[in-house]
Amino acid sequence: MNSRRKPTVALLDYGSGNLRSAHRAVERVGAEVTVTSDPKTVLAADGLLVPGVGAFAACMEGLRAVHGTRLIGERLAGSRPVLGICVGMQILFERGVEHGIAAEGCGEWPGRVEKLEADILPHMGWNTVDAPGDSEMFRGIGDERFYFVHSYAVRSWDLPEDDILTPPALTWAEHDGDRFLAAVENGPLWATQFHPEKSGDAGAELLRNWVRTL
Repeated sequence: MNSRRKPTVALLDYGSGNLRSAHRAVERVGAEVTVTSDPKTVLAADGLLVPGVGAFAACMEGLRAVHGTRLIGERLAGSRPVLGICVGMQILFERGVEHGIAAEGCGEWPGRVEKLEADILPHMGWNTVDAPGDSEMFRGIGDERFYFVHSYAVRSWDLPEDDILTPPALTWAEHDGDRFLAAVENGPLWATQFHPEKSGDAGAELLRNWVRTL
């Protein structure tokens, strides 16, 4: 991070997500935030934050309308940081399945977003996560709880490991006996199923860790 100025974050406005709370939360941890769908601004920012609430297919429709899939891909091709939150994490996978209907995602990771196998849905409220010990995302965060609101998630990780690329760091959580991905760290691409902007001090520290990478 350049100590002479605040890092810039483009908060992608594509018709989905609680932009106000995310805007405030990232500003509080030291970034200069612009809510935008302008491609030049998105590509020029130090970091891109992709929020998301609601249905997978609807979020993808909004994302494509602002060329979000291409913009995410271009940033990652240049190793430029991207953070996805909630459905903003889900759309990074190959596809989402809701009510038996599949919709294509961004395809940054293989895998499928599907309904949790739980009697109590949505999964709403505070929950612990199981993060790797060397996680940069959870650095300085102990056994804390994060705030979730969702009925769908990625329940298996399908990316094979090789001897060349560093495997992504996976963080898991469990709801009503069903295990699902709570966060992924994959080079410049980070994502959380929970809402760090609504997760108190632990969420603020996670966002601060991300801003430090910019």
